[in-house]
Amino acid sequence: MAEPLLSIKGLDSHYGDFQALYGVDMSLAEGEVLAIIGANGAGKTTLMRSISGLMSNGASQITYRSQHIGALRADEVAARGIALVPEGRQLFPSLSVEENLLIGGRMHRKGPWDLTAVFELFPILKERRAVPSTSLSGGQQQMVAIGRALMSNPDLILFDEISLGLAPIIIKSIYEALPGIVGTGMSAMIVEQDISKALSVSDRLYCLQEGRVALEGASNEVSREAISAAYFGVT
Repeated sequence: MAEPLLSIKGLDSHYGDFQALYGVDMSLAEGEVLAIIGANGAGKTTLMRSISGLMSNGASQITYRSQHIGALRADEVAARGIALVPEGRQLFPSLSVEENLLIGGRMHRKGPWDLTAVFELFPILKERRAVPSTSLSGGQQQMVAIGRALMSNPDLILFDEISLGLAPIIIKSIYEALPGIVGTGMSAMIVEQDISKALSVSDRLYCLQEGRVALEGASNEVSREAISAAYFGVT
């Protein structure tokens, strides 16, 4: 059996004295898309921050391509081929759309993603390439955040709350773009409040409940009843 691309073993994460994750175990195969669901405060963003190096963990708690990365800095994790599309987008407000995208290319990793490819994926960004990123709508800013992550040519992309606060028509356009992203062989983890959307694009799902894995299974096999019970902690 092939080694997973990403393996998480007994992950505990803290904010000072507050513990957000408790012994989380997960795995992600090469080319797989995982959905991470759960209520607010379940630990989803903490999980994304831990994988991407924004929170320090035990080195052996997170393994990527058979190497321990749990204690690496965010820039070191990015250099290994993991990119985060953060909650709230977190663009550089003083920079233009194109400048924000080019920052993602500073990893100088080889791959299919460059400005031309990002502009083909999101044509509106080409039209607005020279304007300040803060002048964009929320949906367009999300496209820039996704494009910036893609510009690093990652092997694994993490989407934290991909549709949060966006209009339904924008959410639809972003989800329509996802096959063109993961179709290149990229693996992905998608944190999503919309369970139907999460199930529609993922191979497997994990449901977090109060910092623990409450449910794991194939997205096309897990029942809505099981998801609801895990989501709300019903026993």
